[in-house]
Amino acid sequence: MLETLKRQAEDKIIRLMAQFREDPRDGKIDLGVGVYKDATGLTPVMRAVRAAGAELQASETTKTYTALAGDSQFHAAMRDLILGDAVPASRVAAAATPGGTGALRIACDLIRKARPGARVLMSDPTWPNHPAIAQDLGLVPATYRYFDEASGTVDFAGMKADLSAISADDIVLLHGCCHNPTGANLNPAEWDELVALLKTKGATVLVDIAYQGFGDGLEEDAYGVRALAKALPELLIAASCSKNFGVYRERVGILLALVPEGTETALVQANLAALNRLNYSFPPDHGARLVQTILTSQTLTADWKAELEEVRLSMLGLREQLASELRRLTNSDRFDFVARHRGMFSRLGLSPEQVERLRVEFGVYMVGDSRINIAGLNTESVPKLAAAIAAVL
Repeated sequence: MLETLKRQAEDKIIRLMAQFREDPRDGKIDLGVGVYKDATGLTPVMRAVRAAGAELQASETTKTYTALAGDSQFHAAMRDLILGDAVPASRVAAAATPGGTGALRIACDLIRKARPGARVLMSDPTWPNHPAIAQDLGLVPATYRYFDEASGTVDFAGMKADLSAISADDIVLLHGCCHNPTGANLNPAEWDELVALLKTKGATVLVDIAYQGFGDGLEEDAYGVRALAKALPELLIAASCSKNFGVYRERVGILLALVPEGTETALVQANLAALNRLNYSFPPDHGARLVQTILTSQTLTADWKAELEEVRLSMLGLREQLASELRRLTNSDRFDFVARHRGMFSRLGLSPEQVERLRVEFGVYMVGDSRINIAGLNTESVPKLAAAIAAVL
């Protein structure tokens, strides 16, 4: 049986990580993998997470299972973080999942049950796992215009034109903030216009929000998803705690389902629990309980928010430094968009050949589409990267 399996395509980022590890050069720069790193190159345990871990270690009395959908207090804490007071809590069903990827998988599984073979429209470009998960579950991936490569900005006119042609049977996948891989994001006015358009189309919207707090701030980054929740009758939200809590290996995610008025929230909740049961029975709890402990403590929440803001501002500083260096070295404003982008990523608009030269000649590792992880830089490596980019133009 096993010999009939098809060979799977190698993950480009995993291959890039291996190439980086094998490179013996000093001063090499890893801008490929999508994790936050501090100025020393480490992904630190946040202060509040460490404190919550100590508190949990001292108080936890059992490792028995939680509910199939996870702990209701975790649901409530995450619902408040993402949606605030945008909608009544009674309209929101929830399921804890293994990371944001698990939330997306359960969301697509739920869509498959409710609307088999549905078309799922995604931004061009998007995170590669989006179409892969949808296709694996028998859904039909499609794209809408999103990114203008020449200017490094959102092609909002193209996006609106494409989404104006959708039907009520379609699913629209949106990035809640800090678009991956481009770093280009909608502003509040554009969000309002998009929400008004989607309200007329009747399609179901799925929001992937993996970087809340990494862009313009926790509240600001939730503007789009809250505007959607206020305006639309139903909404799916896949959220990750990997980045903003730094709990990558703990696999902490949640799927929120905003239920239409007149529909039983318990019906949707039972379906989410059933999907969890089919996929992994009970979701992992330790990381979720760390997040829950932080968000239900005023002291820990305040410390977490303070450190998260330090992380956000450090990335903005690196963006501004890189844009300034590139302006100086190229004598042009071609890369000014880097300072305007938000989150960990920016797509630089370099050719695959230029990306390869950066790797071979300068030890700079980035994904082939020229997506870079800003958090892979520090103040000392920014000038080296800028000089290398200028050399391959």
